[in-house]
Amino acid sequence: MREERVGQTAEPTLRDLGRLLVAVRGTDYGLRSVTWISRVTDMTRQAASYRERRVLLAGDAAHVHSPIGGQGLNTGVQDAVNLGWKLAQVVKQTSPDSLLDTYHAERHPVGAQVLKTTMAQTALARQDDRIDALRDTIADMLSMDEPRKRYAGMLSGLDIHYDPGEGHPLLGRRMPDLDLDTAEGPLRVFTLLHDARPVLLNLGEPGGFDIAPWADRVRLVDAKYAGPWELPVLGAVSAPSGVLIRPDGYVAWAGDLTDSALPDALTTWFGMTAT
Repeated sequence: MREERVGQTAEPTLRDLGRLLVAVRGTDYGLRSVTWISRVTDMTRQAASYRERRVLLAGDAAHVHSPIGGQGLNTGVQDAVNLGWKLAQVVKQTSPDSLLDTYHAERHPVGAQVLKTTMAQTALARQDDRIDALRDTIADMLSMDEPRKRYAGMLSGLDIHYDPGEGHPLLGRRMPDLDLDTAEGPLRVFTLLHDARPVLLNLGEPGGFDIAPWADRVRLVDAKYAGPWELPVLGAVSAPSGVLIRPDGYVAWAGDLTDSALPDALTTWFGMTAT
C-alpha cells in the first residue's frame, strides 16, 4: 500500500497501517497486531563494477531495487554462489586471478535485468486509466503459453544464460536436475554438487572421457538418463554425451567424445594442469 508522501523517516506503526487500510479498503479489518512492518521505496541502483581489484560486491551492495516480485534475495544468493567457488580457486591458486573477472561479466547483466523487471512491475502497480489499460493488455498476453513461460523464467531466474561462446544449447545455462542411474544407484544431478566440486557427467559409454590431469579437482561420474531433456524457456534440447557442470550448477561444456573444446573448458574454469 502506498503512503501519501515519500521520505518519511520514522518507523511505521500499527496505527499507520490501519489508517492506510481504511483509506484503501474502507476498513482496517479489525487489525490489532502485526509481526513486522517496514517501508520500502522503488529506488533502483546498480554498481558500475562488481569487482575493483581486491574489492568484490554482491547482493544489496551491488544492486538495490523495489522488492516487488521477490527477486532481491534470490539474486544476492546467486551472486554469492557464482563468486564463491571462483574465489576459492583463486585463493588456492588453482586458477588465475583473471577468473574473478568472470564474476562481473556474468552477474552484472543479470542484476541489470532484475532492475529492469522490478521497474516495470513498479510502474504497473500505479493507478491511473492508462496504466490500468496497460496492465489489462499484459494480463491478456500472459494468458498465452509463450509469454507466460518467458515471464516465469525471468522471475524465477531459470532463464539465466551466461555466455561462454558457441556450443550446445545447454552451454551457460542451469543444468537440469535429472534423475540419473549410476554405479552408486539412483542419484539426482544436484546431489553430485553438494561437495561444491565441478562434475563431468558422462552419459555415454563408461570410461569414454579421460580427464586425468584434472582428476584432483573435477569429479567424473558415469551415468545414464533415459528421459527427455527440457530447459526452462527453451524447451526440448538434444541430449549430449557429456556435460561439465560448474559448482554453481551451470554448464561449462556439453558435447561428445569428438569435441575438442572440453580441455579448453576444463582449463578456463578449473585451472591449468601441472604438466
